[in-house]
Amino acid sequence: MPAAYQIIDHTYDAVVVGAGGSGLRATMGIAEAGLKTACITKVFPTRSHTVAAQGGIAASLGNNSPDHWSWHMYDTVKGSDWLGDQDAIEYMVREAPAAVYELEHAGVPFSRNDDGTIYQRPFGGHMQNMGEGPPVQRTCAAADRTGHAMLHALYQQSLKYDADFYVEYFALDLIMENGACRGVIALNMETGQIHRFRAHAVVLATGGGGRVYQSATSAHTCTGDGNGMALRAGLPLQDMEFVQFHPTGIYGAGVLITEGARGEGGYLTNSEGERFMERYAPSAKDLASRDVVSRSMAAEMREGRGVGKDKDHIFLHLDHIDPKVLAERLPGITETGKIFAGVDLTRQPLPVTPTVHYNMGGIPTNYHGEVVQLKNGDPDAIVPGLFAVGEAACVSVHGANRLGSNSLIDLVVFGRATGLRLKETLKPNTPHNPLPKGSEEMALGRLDHFRNATGGSPTARIRAEMQRTMQRHAAVFRDSELLSEGVTKIDAIYKSMEDVGIEDRSLIWNTDLVETLELDNLISQAVVTMRGAENRKESRGAHMHEDYPERDDANWMKHTIATFDGWGGKGGSCAIDYRPVHDYTLTDDAEYIKPKKRVY
Repeated sequence: MPAAYQIIDHTYDAVVVGAGGSGLRATMGIAEAGLKTACITKVFPTRSHTVAAQGGIAASLGNNSPDHWSWHMYDTVKGSDWLGDQDAIEYMVREAPAAVYELEHAGVPFSRNDDGTIYQRPFGGHMQNMGEGPPVQRTCAAADRTGHAMLHALYQQSLKYDADFYVEYFALDLIMENGACRGVIALNMETGQIHRFRAHAVVLATGGGGRVYQSATSAHTCTGDGNGMALRAGLPLQDMEFVQFHPTGIYGAGVLITEGARGEGGYLTNSEGERFMERYAPSAKDLASRDVVSRSMAAEMREGRGVGKDKDHIFLHLDHIDPKVLAERLPGITETGKIFAGVDLTRQPLPVTPTVHYNMGGIPTNYHGEVVQLKNGDPDAIVPGLFAVGEAACVSVHGANRLGSNSLIDLVVFGRATGLRLKETLKPNTPHNPLPKGSEEMALGRLDHFRNATGGSPTARIRAEMQRTMQRHAAVFRDSELLSEGVTKIDAIYKSMEDVGIEDRSLIWNTDLVETLELDNLISQAVVTMRGAENRKESRGAHMHEDYPERDDANWMKHTIATFDGWGGKGGSCAIDYRPVHDYTLTDDAEYIKPKKRVY
């Protein structure tokens, strides 16, 4: 290890990496259990990307229409195209109402009905009566700024329980010993110092890697750092080929327009002014699931019915809705339309196009948040000391396609579950064994490598090539030729990381270095995503393979497990295996929902 790096040591019962919705809910729960807790985050907690979640959080409260948790379960399983694990889905939907009331008591200012109950709006794919319909109002909303309201409340609660926050610290790598996680190493971006955190449990809550793509609703900080760290630790990622395109990103800017806009009565039209969703999803129409709406929009554009001179977008109409309703229920959207599209939503339609929004895949876990791997024939072998929650994780409640507003409930339910699991299994102040000798070497070797990289390829150029390749070869529609070309291209781009070069050699606020470390995290996920997509010979949920247009339950109702060997352009081999989908429920109260054709 180069002598220039000073290491500052810390010891905690548990360390959470990431301060979005799931990270803060885990931090709050672990600290509440009396465990000494630290939260490491590369941005100030209320700047985490959960702040951008608009439409709401799903729970079967039944305030605005009849509802039941078993209906929510059915919709989630159907939405997942039967790739979701039904034990975890049952856990999520049954815990959802209590989790929402807990947020309300923590101070989330939900919008209200006249009788004072929490206001709920309809969202795509959420129906009454086990999918029979009509649409259900299940999504609890704080106007169209729900994530923002949640994040502030959860941060306040975490401070109340005395968790320590390490803000603007960039997590570099996990400390692993004999297959168990012992801690994490991070760079303090403000001072350039290295901090080593020893902990009985590390919780990865680092969000998705949306910035693998060129056009995404994700912030530029969404680089899936936890997923990159897991791959380098020799752990698998699950179902990474399933990438959700949100139907309504603002054309050109990629900024998200919530599905709540359609929940409040918005609708889509093509260049002929036709409400085309009636053709593709006769009963749910504009409130079909996201993959269905995105593909329908892409099909309209491919067939020449897109809007604009390049026929490359679609119109979203809210101009028929009472301006008072827009101001009360969608104030942020009205403002966003004005800023990013120059459109007055009360009078003009908004130009939108499908935009990368969410990773269904991630670090495989069980419903306690414990990371699992395929080991000695056991598909659910626990990785001691390691947890993952939120978009970084794949509990597989979302399977092949996530329903809108199920992400925020996933965050709080499984963030809370992790806190409960640690309360059960870890006593405060349990003594620590010494860390293995050289525990910092991998993290610091990698940091030093990139800090002194003098190659001829700037980070921004490699990143742009990766994003263009993913956008072109792993988009809404895929086929064998596109995917096989994509694999060749993404492998070559990965290799070009050996030639990366940066200008700034300092350690204090070195954005050049941090962006290169982020790119190294992104590019391994890009390879795994492309290879998983090329390998899956069927169409299911968000993975639409035109050469295999049908879902194939006989051969492909299984989770893809991918490992990746290498970093910085070195190595680069990707191995693919499988885990079975959990086709059983958690309790006898729920019935296993048998697969059938998925139509809206």
